[in-house]
Amino acid sequence: MDTLQAILLGIVQGITEFLPVSSSGHLQIAKELLGVEIENNITFDVTLHAATVLSTIVVLWRELWRLLRGLFAAPWNDEQAYIAKILLSMIPAGIVGILFADRIEELFSSLRFVGAMLLLTAALLAFAYYAKPRRRETISYRDAFVIGLAQAAATMPGLSRSGSTIATGLLLGNEKSAVANFSFIMVIPVILGKMLLDICSGEMAALSVPAPALIGGFIAAFVTGALACKFMIAVVKRGRLIWFALYCLAAGLIAIASTL
Repeated sequence: MDTLQAILLGIVQGITEFLPVSSSGHLQIAKELLGVEIENNITFDVTLHAATVLSTIVVLWRELWRLLRGLFAAPWNDEQAYIAKILLSMIPAGIVGILFADRIEELFSSLRFVGAMLLLTAALLAFAYYAKPRRRETISYRDAFVIGLAQAAATMPGLSRSGSTIATGLLLGNEKSAVANFSFIMVIPVILGKMLLDICSGEMAALSVPAPALIGGFIAAFVTGALACKFMIAVVKRGRLIWFALYCLAAGLIAIASTL
């Protein structure tokens, strides 16, 4: 992997991590186009995930700082309840990641499966777009768990994590900005957990990635991730998810057609 390829993949990761178009699906497509084997490159994978976590923290630092201050306050408060809901939402993804990671990894080799999941993402976004708008500003514990189930399902390549969680939150009747913030905050501990598992696997030491490629990929993923995160929050508030549904529909059909 050279530096230019790493930068291009970093851009793809940064943009698609937050836009509801599936980062895993687009990375798989990008890999096919660039001829780069990235699914087994743990070092590069951890680097890109670190960049997207950092971009989320930078964009949402005020909200995260408020939660951090409230965490250590007494008595029980809204911030502690919010963090409890985040932890609750992590449970399904944690179970899937521990029990089925290897089986899910095998699906990344099937471009037809990626295309099918992109079509499912399109359907979810379309349903959310046409759903009757509601204004429930506080996400309940039940909704947090259901949104967590959507996040767990989105470990499938081609099924957008942000698209699944945002669409699920909106279909449950939650207010748009509340769903957007929850969706992007809830992924931080999940990505950190995935990074920890990758590091503890011991496979990073066995892989050699040029330092310029790692740095270039990190910077590209961080910059584009920060821009995409801010853009996506604004898009959700305006309710323009239908355009992403159309994009995922076209991308899914193209991916499937390319395998025929």
